[in-house]
Amino acid sequence: MAAHLRIVHCFRSPVGGIFRHVRDLTEAQVAAGHSVGIVCDSTSGGDYEERLFKAMEESLALGIHRTPMQRHIGPGDMTAAWRTYRIIKELRPDVLHGHGAKGGAYARLFGSLLRVSRYRVARLYSPHGGSLHYDETTATGKLFFALERFMARFTDCLLFVSDYERRTYRRKVGEPPVPNTLVYNGLRAAEFEPVGTAADAADLLYIGMMRDLKGPDIFIDALTQAGSEIGRPLSAVMVGDGDDLPRYHAQVERLGLKSHVRFLPPMPAREAFALAGLIVVPSRAEAMPYIVLEALAAGRPMIATAVGGIPEIFGEGSPALIRPDADQLAERLGTALNDPDAYRKLMPQGGELRARFGADVMAAEIEKAYFAALRG
Repeated sequence: MAAHLRIVHCFRSPVGGIFRHVRDLTEAQVAAGHSVGIVCDSTSGGDYEERLFKAMEESLALGIHRTPMQRHIGPGDMTAAWRTYRIIKELRPDVLHGHGAKGGAYARLFGSLLRVSRYRVARLYSPHGGSLHYDETTATGKLFFALERFMARFTDCLLFVSDYERRTYRRKVGEPPVPNTLVYNGLRAAEFEPVGTAADAADLLYIGMMRDLKGPDIFIDALTQAGSEIGRPLSAVMVGDGDDLPRYHAQVERLGLKSHVRFLPPMPAREAFALAGLIVVPSRAEAMPYIVLEALAAGRPMIATAVGGIPEIFGEGSPALIRPDADQLAERLGTALNDPDAYRKLMPQGGELRARFGADVMAAEIEKAYFAALRG
């Protein structure tokens, strides 16, 4: 039987795909007998995330520790970093697993500081897109990629959630000088149960963070165009929260769509799936989005942009894939809504998805990486 580890997950914002990934991982790790804790930002997330933390807290032997963390590097960073380091030091982890750019920086720096105190800790980093989204030709991009190159020497293992993410790292940062492995995000068995459509369902669903990177503006523009082409106004539900939300309310109003678009706060994905017949993921950039996996596992038809690891889920050349472009989305909406049954048959099938994207597969691969890092 494998040794039981003290595992601490460090990340900034407890929202979206990173938080989902950490929740799934901690659940599997607790079930495997490990002691697990979380360290993350206290200023982001809302009521929905609070409820998720509440549901987790009893199972996490090392607890949930929330402290202010800035998104960008700035003067307040030193204080935030010192507070975070003291929390982590108290938890005495065997494994420090950082997620996203800020979590990755903290995990590797603090893990290295603990090592200076002759304390053995494995330092792992999952980018989840993070700073890899930056353009390598800009000053900001150059700075972040130089930092990533520097941080690599303090890393025991890099964990990529898609082959796209690994290729992007190689192109923008360089060949990883440390062990690295591809581990796809995984879903629980219950998530492969089909979700039906509510009687009063809208035509379309957007679910995700309300920020331009995720493309809600593309979704809203396409609604108008597709409605004109189909010959009737399309109804839509938009679920999520984020800094850019007021702009999307204004865009809907400006385009005269107010009576056709309903905005709802964050909710469990499977609840949201029942609210519309077709799901749209119009992101400009992604790593390996859970929402695509969850929707397909639930048997829901969808249109998604061919960015990040999304084509690895659908298969290259799938008719469900588009560019992050309102014109192309409007055209594909016409195809999907004109013959929903034919469109549904184009989606990847459950059995094939389960074999590649099961949570048990993900947790086992990551545990293997932990033990290899500790041995190394």
